[in-house]
Amino acid sequence: MAQGEERAGVALTNLDQPLFDSAEASKRDLVDYLDAVRDRILPGLRDRPLSVMRVLRGQRPFMQKNVPKYTPEWVRTVPLWAESSQREVSYALCDDRRTLLWFANQRAVEYHPTLVTARRWDHATHLVLDIDPPGDADTGGFGLAVRAAHLVRQALTDAGLSGVVKTSGAKGVHVFVPVTAEEAIEDVAAATRALAARAERLDPVLATTAYIREDRGGKVFLDSTRAGGATVVAAYSPRLRPGATVSFPVDWAELDDVTPRDFTVHTVPGLLGDGDPWTERMPPPQRLGAELIEEGRAIPVARVAAMHEGKRRARARRG
Repeated sequence: MAQGEERAGVALTNLDQPLFDSAEASKRDLVDYLDAVRDRILPGLRDRPLSVMRVLRGQRPFMQKNVPKYTPEWVRTVPLWAESSQREVSYALCDDRRTLLWFANQRAVEYHPTLVTARRWDHATHLVLDIDPPGDADTGGFGLAVRAAHLVRQALTDAGLSGVVKTSGAKGVHVFVPVTAEEAIEDVAAATRALAARAERLDPVLATTAYIREDRGGKVFLDSTRAGGATVVAAYSPRLRPGATVSFPVDWAELDDVTPRDFTVHTVPGLLGDGDPWTERMPPPQRLGAELIEEGRAIPVARVAAMHEGKRRARARRG
């Protein structure tokens, strides 16, 4: 493989450079990995506004939302108003192999698509619970996340729903529930809050929905804020973590027996073979129960509640 290789019309450069500190992988490994899994990762990226985590030599990793000026004209983009920065952002749509390889050559390691598509801003295609344990994966954090994931699964079962699970590629896990197109985006967000609260009630010693970190008491955080226009790292996406781990689909029956380090840019292609477990295990889109939605509507949005509580505490300290 030549240093100046070209694939699908994309010029690839500096392939033998280390990807990032502790990656145990080169830029070549990233390109080869993404090309090998393109038929699995692209369905989760296609037609969704995309944010990526890039890591350039000598710089800290950064999240890129707005496409750079030198983006090729064949990369599809979509404008989206960003409340945080009060400006219109031009997001890429990673729809094909050529675009994926271009991102890989830009040293885009992580791929974070929205839960909505560019064609349906008013509909989240999935309900997602992000399970974030204290500590790190190597000191037992992942095991706690797995235990909490089973609470979420039980809450789903009790609500007549089913979901799939994947490692986050870091220390936690993600539970995805596909929902029908009839579900309003606000209802999906409400149902997510309700399910997190129900899972917390199953084992309040293990799990918490407290958004403010200092209020969690060393418990696993059941994050219900991955809703609306939020992003979640895609299945099969690499992560900026030691060993260049990958967010990987796991069968519920096998979840207790894996670790995040089992899935890396080096190991995943061999584990997949010709399969696509994320697509194969994903249940059909489901309707959300009215009772679940109503319960969630009564629960404050975690980020908003935390913001108000933070202001209240600040006033109390000043007083």
